[in-house]
Amino acid sequence: MEEGCEILQLYEIPYSDLLLLSSSSASCSHYQERMIMKNLGPTGPGLFAITNVPDASLLRRKLLPLARKLALLSPDDRKHRNVSSFAMQLKYAQGMEAIESKPSDGVGSLLNLENETMGSIGDFEDDVFDNLENMFKALGLCMMEIGLCLARICDRAIGGNELEQSLLESCAAKGRLIHYHSMVDSLVLREAGPNKGSSKRNPNNHARSKENLMKGANLDTIKSEFSNSSDQECGSPSGHSYLQVFHPNKNKVFMVKASPESFIVQVGESADILSKGKLRSTLHCVRRPARFKNLSRETFVVFLQPAWSKTFSISDYPMEHYNPSVHHLEQAEEHYFADQDQNALTQEIQKIVPPLSARLKDGMTFAEFSRETTKQYYGGSGLQSNK
Repeated sequence: MEEGCEILQLYEIPYSDLLLLSSSSASCSHYQERMIMKNLGPTGPGLFAITNVPDASLLRRKLLPLARKLALLSPDDRKHRNVSSFAMQLKYAQGMEAIESKPSDGVGSLLNLENETMGSIGDFEDDVFDNLENMFKALGLCMMEIGLCLARICDRAIGGNELEQSLLESCAAKGRLIHYHSMVDSLVLREAGPNKGSSKRNPNNHARSKENLMKGANLDTIKSEFSNSSDQECGSPSGHSYLQVFHPNKNKVFMVKASPESFIVQVGESADILSKGKLRSTLHCVRRPARFKNLSRETFVVFLQPAWSKTFSISDYPMEHYNPSVHHLEQAEEHYFADQDQNALTQEIQKIVPPLSARLKDGMTFAEFSRETTKQYYGGSGLQSNK
């Protein structure tokens, strides 16, 4: 599937234009606003890219290679440091006060960042990790600002201010520094010693890992990433990101392609729900091409989410999004002879991915929805690890 996927070239907007669009005092480009909503809306892919972010290139080139170094620490170093999914909670220091002041000159002033570690980010004393925490926070701050700008733009297009307010009420976002192993990395780790936690696997996880498709319960996800070969940064051999998305409106899987150094912004399910379906979350997965065995991938992701106590309502939410199985099956029957392979793929995805109707009930809090989503995707209690 990975080599035969169609390419989805993301719509891109410069960072400076995003800031202008988010400022109520600026004369905004209605075309750009329409294009953002078209790409994030019900008929779009659910993601787009931000380019030319100041200082981001230097930060990511310093931070992202550390993901691999953390993941491949020696067994002795790993005893005291859980680095499988390296994370930090990034806090909006001004929180609710910012909502009342509501400055019109941008959102940068809202991001007086504090941090609360969720792994062991302050424990690294080796020279190579000396600036890890500062770089993590700086890049996280930059990506949070992008998220707030986008929330303000979407609120203006939809009406109201629920998306931006939901972000600020949460007072925090979550940053993760992630390393996707190459086959060579996997061999190194295997030779270094068994991973005691890897043998404990929910039986349902194996089936889901075939596609590894998921939707985030967060409001928005912002990603910065690159590929890595033989410990040297390199561009994607085929020019795309190996991020795949299932486009529900086109009933197809696409391989995402974006400009180098860009940030990918993706709608999460919470934004989908809060916007009453005017924003659309999309199933996604990461695939390594089989012919590049020595290719790993480093990603820095910031998840912007509502407060855990935020209550969701499904009134006025489109039923075809809430329970898409009947809608998609009707589409599949209508176009059965046109594309049998895609119909089979759609039905297979429906077997793997629990529909929103099975995870969300009217009046649920974000915490309850997140727990139920995690439980149905991965099994267990549904509690998310802070590691």
